[in-house]
Amino acid sequence: MELRRCAVVWVEPREVAHFALDDLLAGGPGVVSRMAWFAHAPHLGRAVEVDPAAVPPLGEVSPVDWVLRDRLDTRFGAEVVDALVDAGLLLAKGGDEAALADAGYRALGWHPAAAVAHLATRWEGVDGPRGMAEQGLDSNEGLLRQHGLPPPRESPAADGAACMPLPRIARDDFDGLLDTRATCRNFDPLAALPLPTFARLMARVFGARGLGHPAPGFDVVKRTSPSGGALHPVECFLIVQRVDGIAPGLYRYRVDGHALEAVVPRVAPPSDGDAGTRPVDVGAHAAWTPEALHAFARIAVAGQDFFADAPVLCILAPRFHRNFWKYRNHAKAYRVCVLDAGHLSQTLQLCATEAGLGPFVTGAINEVDLERAFGMDPCVQSPIAVCGFGARAVTLRESEFDPNRKVWPRG
Repeated sequence: MELRRCAVVWVEPREVAHFALDDLLAGGPGVVSRMAWFAHAPHLGRAVEVDPAAVPPLGEVSPVDWVLRDRLDTRFGAEVVDALVDAGLLLAKGGDEAALADAGYRALGWHPAAAVAHLATRWEGVDGPRGMAEQGLDSNEGLLRQHGLPPPRESPAADGAACMPLPRIARDDFDGLLDTRATCRNFDPLAALPLPTFARLMARVFGARGLGHPAPGFDVVKRTSPSGGALHPVECFLIVQRVDGIAPGLYRYRVDGHALEAVVPRVAPPSDGDAGTRPVDVGAHAAWTPEALHAFARIAVAGQDFFADAPVLCILAPRFHRNFWKYRNHAKAYRVCVLDAGHLSQTLQLCATEAGLGPFVTGAINEVDLERAFGMDPCVQSPIAVCGFGARAVTLRESEFDPNRKVWPRG
């Protein structure tokens, strides 16, 4: 058998704490810590703990050249080699699922550091508001008590630097639109969007405004937002809860044809209160109730109930290999994908505001649960952010930052 190391692996020393009843009964705090080593390999999609004895081989075995298994057994010991093979960090030639995943990763053109950061910072089954509340960080008072004052909103001017005042320009209608934009945390949980309003927003934000064909089989699209290299790798997946004429469910927006493609969920219908999702075979798909769809929306936005009430949620998910085709192994390529998602989210914010709707965007999302539901390979395509829009509620339940009272007038 011939083996080689996976394409990319970063090793992290991490302090791990766990509850220990014996320590508590002995008068201790009941929490015991230990140091552990974790390997981050993009093709695995998760960090795996490795024995300290398994760390040196990861720095010595080539990710390119194949080596006879017997030589590695002699050098490091058969038990260590077995553990690394089982973990998917040493791969057999013509081998298993991990080897195929590694081969797929190698073909995509990721920059190694970007790939590790992307895979290591995805969430699964996280309830953000609950976690903040448990830490006492769910209010300004709690934040100030634990962290003190934040850094100033603007860095100070350099000593002796001259500042030239700029002229104040008369305001116009566009200033009014910008002032009215405010993140909505109070959606009407019953109001449905008219189909024409929804269709107009999708066309304005994600639709094609023009097409180019630089070469046979090479197509580029012009949108209302910019994109690095005019590649527009970000696709829009949707959780549609309340739009007139559209069955509630999961969809993907098709730029070609300005249409919605129904997506069969790859997870079991969640229930209210579920923190995450459970995978199922597509053939075992069961119909989702509106309650299950709302529960999934809540999982998508990591427990932010006020966003889960939106009638439409848009998952912005780049197809990384579209971008990396041009920017192969490029240190800035992943950053450009994030910028593209940001451009689209701001365009959505303004278009929704112009339509008299409330918008939101959040990066606090459960990417792994979304990937599982929509059938995404996280090295190929993964959510960056979730946006949404819909009619605001009549009553202010959750606070919104509207200092100029453009959305919620006094009295």
